[in-house]
This record gives sequence, structure tokens and C-alpha cells, in this order.
Amino acid sequence: MFFRTKKSRVDIAREAFKKKDMDLHKKMHEPEYIKEEPHKTEQGKYLGSAVYGASDGIVTTFAVVAGVAGANLDPKVVLILGFANLFADGFSMAVGNYLSEKSEREYIESERQRELWEVEHYPEAEKQEIFEIYKEKGLKGEKLEQLVEIITSDKNLWVDTMMKDELGLMVDEDISPLKSALVTFFSFIIAGFMPLIAYVFSSFVPVFKQHSFLSASVITSFTLFIVGALRQLLTDVKWYLGGLEMLLVGGASATVAFLIGFLLRTIFGIVV
Repeated sequence: MFFRTKKSRVDIAREAFKKKDMDLHKKMHEPEYIKEEPHKTEQGKYLGSAVYGASDGIVTTFAVVAGVAGANLDPKVVLILGFANLFADGFSMAVGNYLSEKSEREYIESERQRELWEVEHYPEAEKQEIFEIYKEKGLKGEKLEQLVEIITSDKNLWVDTMMKDELGLMVDEDISPLKSALVTFFSFIIAGFMPLIAYVFSSFVPVFKQHSFLSASVITSFTLFIVGALRQLLTDVKWYLGGLEMLLVGGASATVAFLIGFLLRTIFGIVV
């Protein structure tokens, strides 16, 4: 698989399902995979923030570059607007990510505390709710009674069940809102810098100076494809389809920005 060195149990399960391969399915249940840690690694927890931060960074920055090119403004304007947009938007996105993660965690925790209070003060009513939840799932009779007794015998399991099955709330990973925000910020900055490379180094690289926008477009297209391909790590979409999709989205955004810049220059008669 593209961008992967060691297949996890989930990777093998997906591949077995796609190929309807029973031998591969059996391999997934070998002891080395059964014992596999089900949680993400420390790096994997923040992979989503990194990929989506990079996607937004390169698309928004290149849109600025394209808009300035369409307006036929001085290349120095690209650097001014590009870097201003890069850090302002990167900071804004990171703060938004932090507040979103923090608010979600606080909301889930408040709901958990409420469920815990209800279990402690109104156990019979909450027990009846567990009964109704699993009755709707199709259980009945002695099996239903036994399952309800098992779940309600452990307060944490009881509350977890109410959180998941009644409220549909779960925190899969212990993700730090601050770390998530920092990953988003730096991935946005690093990827968003790519469209500016040709302008930053135009004084040292002749081809960048002579064909700044073309060079920026080539560099950006390559980076867009790579970032899009990396989405395979999150969505399991084929890497080349993810790359092409990101390339098309970024290209469409840049085209719109270029045309807006061109139209404004034409309407207002901007002369450089």
C-alpha cells in the first residue's frame, strides 16, 4: 500500500474485505495481530490535523498568489499578501481547531458527569433505559436480562454504554487540543509556503525570476498531489485519486482567484 511500511490489523481487514480473501482474513486473526495495540500511535492521533492543515494552507496561499498574478501586480505584493495570509490564516485555523477540540471534550465530559449523576441517584430509571436500548437492538428474554445485569454491575461500563448508545458521544483518542492546534498551524505554514518558494528565491534562481507564477504553479501542483495522496492514510481512498482530487480542487480555487484578480484589474484600470 502506498505510503505504508507495515500493515496494521485494520489495513489487513480492509484489504481482505475488498478482495474477499479468506486467507488474508485468517491472517488478521493470528496472535501477532490479535495482540496489536488498537489505539493510534502518538503521531497517528494528529495525522488528520496535519493533512487537513496542509491542504488548507497550500490551497489558500496559492489562491492569493493566483489572484495577484491575475491582477498583474508587482511580484513583491505576492510576498506581502502571501506571508500575511499564511500566518494569519494559519493562526486562525489553529485557534479554531483548539477551541473546537476543547469545546467538544468539555461538552462530552459535562454529559458524562450528568449521566454519572443520574446513575447514582436514579439507578432504576437508568437501568430501564439500558433495558430499552438493547431491547430495540433485538435482544429479549433471559439474554437481555443477563446483559443488562452485567452492564449495570459496573458503573463505568454503565455510563460508557449510556454515552455511546443513548447519546452517541465518544472520545476515541485522548487527543490534546493544544497539540492538535500546533500540528495544524505548522502543517499549514509548511505546506502554505510552497506556492511562495519561487517568489522568495527569485533573486537567486533565474528561472524563478523569469517565470515566477509558472514555477509557483508547478511546485504547488506537485505539493497538492502529494498532500492529496496522503489523505489515503485517513480515508483509505486510493492515493492517486486523492492526489488528483486535491489537485483539481486547488486548481479550481486558483483559477477563480486568478480570474477575480484579472477582472478587478480590468474594471478599475489598475496599472503596474
